[in-house]
Amino acid sequence: MEIKAQDVNKLRQLTGAGMMDCKKALTEAEGDFEKAIDILRKKGQKISAARADRAASEGAVFVKTNDAKTEGIVISLNCETDFVAKNDDFLGLGNKILAKVFEANPSSLEEINSLSIEDKTVAEHLVTLVGKIGEKIEVGAYERVTGEKIISYLHGTRVGVLVAMKNVNGGSVEEAGKDVAMQIAAMKPVALDKDDVDPTIIEREIEIGKEQARQEGKPEAMLEKIALGKLNKFYKDSTLLNQEFVKDNTKSIAQYLESVQKGLTVSAFKRVGVNA
Repeated sequence: MEIKAQDVNKLRQLTGAGMMDCKKALTEAEGDFEKAIDILRKKGQKISAARADRAASEGAVFVKTNDAKTEGIVISLNCETDFVAKNDDFLGLGNKILAKVFEANPSSLEEINSLSIEDKTVAEHLVTLVGKIGEKIEVGAYERVTGEKIISYLHGTRVGVLVAMKNVNGGSVEEAGKDVAMQIAAMKPVALDKDDVDPTIIEREIEIGKEQARQEGKPEAMLEKIALGKLNKFYKDSTLLNQEFVKDNTKSIAQYLESVQKGLTVSAFKRVGVNA
């Protein structure tokens, strides 16, 4: 029998399942909505909605750069348990999404869900896998970096880093770039340099510093100065170029890069971690 587009859309609104899955279910049910819903439920289509409020705090991270190493992306595919994060179907879908995202250059996580892979949207692939595996699965993060030389790094399957090196000047910076990427993976800097820190973070750190000094009994007139001193320590601990280099704590990251090649530095970085 002929299945009308409005009926397919109605079933989609009722169930949240993909358009193609709804059409197939209605065809199999010969237009009977209740039977079609049962068919979708049996195939796991309702699991996605039923588990929507579950925390997807496990998963895996995937990175990709172009051949010229001037552009890179990092995404995470999240799930509920570490066991599923090691599943071949889960990892296979993650790699397919990675390749499509790199090609399509979406502007947001929401846009990723509407991308098409093998005649199905990413959202539909996710629902299908949810039905098969029985856990909430979603694309949790997406970052893209462009620059003179992009270094990518995966720490296991849970942390991915992209580093954009600047002032390369034809030299080999692979080892230095990997050192910096490993630093980012381990030390989680919040910004590249002092000027890149979000003003709200700075305000919060100053207020925390003042309150700490106040609790220590310092005079009110000294609180601002003490807080600014603590802020400098925050910059040293939390901004990449000012952090102590893990492999040689006599140098900052900026000093280490300068020692590798004059003028060498970092123009941008992104770190994506899953529960890490």
